[in-house]
Amino acid sequence: MSTSFCKLSTVAVLLFAASSCVSTERETATSTKDPRAEFTPPNGRGERVGGATVLNTVRATHPFSDPQRPDNFILQMRGPRVLSSRVHLFVVSSKGDTLRHDVLPATALLDDPTLRRNQSATVRDKEISILRGMNNFFSPSHFVQPAVPAGATQPAEVDTQAWASLRNDPQAVGFDYPSSAGETRLAYSRQLGKVLVINQ
Repeated sequence: MSTSFCKLSTVAVLLFAASSCVSTERETATSTKDPRAEFTPPNGRGERVGGATVLNTVRATHPFSDPQRPDNFILQMRGPRVLSSRVHLFVVSSKGDTLRHDVLPATALLDDPTLRRNQSATVRDKEISILRGMNNFFSPSHFVQPAVPAGATQPAEVDTQAWASLRNDPQAVGFDYPSSAGETRLAYSRQLGKVLVINQ
């Protein structure tokens, strides 16, 4: 009698847990949150964003848009596995405004260039290299000041006014990172009030 009662109790607990999950999903599907509200990257691993799982998040603060108040730099890996995931870069001002959101393949973070060309490299070696690349993504050496050196040549994709706004601002900070287009530099033009992208 007691054995069947235990089984019945176990089944009841499982059904209750399942129904709780279903109601949570239903509540999420009918959320009344404004989709245009400012996006805040989730904090921890295992959370889901847009159907993808957050595998890893790295954060740093550094002066960028305002010399007096550091901005928040967030790098977040989302996907089913490290190698096939996508990495989201957010630059958020001290006021909470998203200044830049860039998405790149996780393989762009392979910190060992030989692993990109080596077809026989193991998945584990590549994953370790990508995670190491994430940890070093916001290394102090990736931030440069001034953002535009005196003798730098104006890139074709940056207009003259934007280039001059950076060249004439010795306090402008540049942030270098690897992207699918190669090495990319972000710089904030205080004169224009926006982030400029410079492909190197």
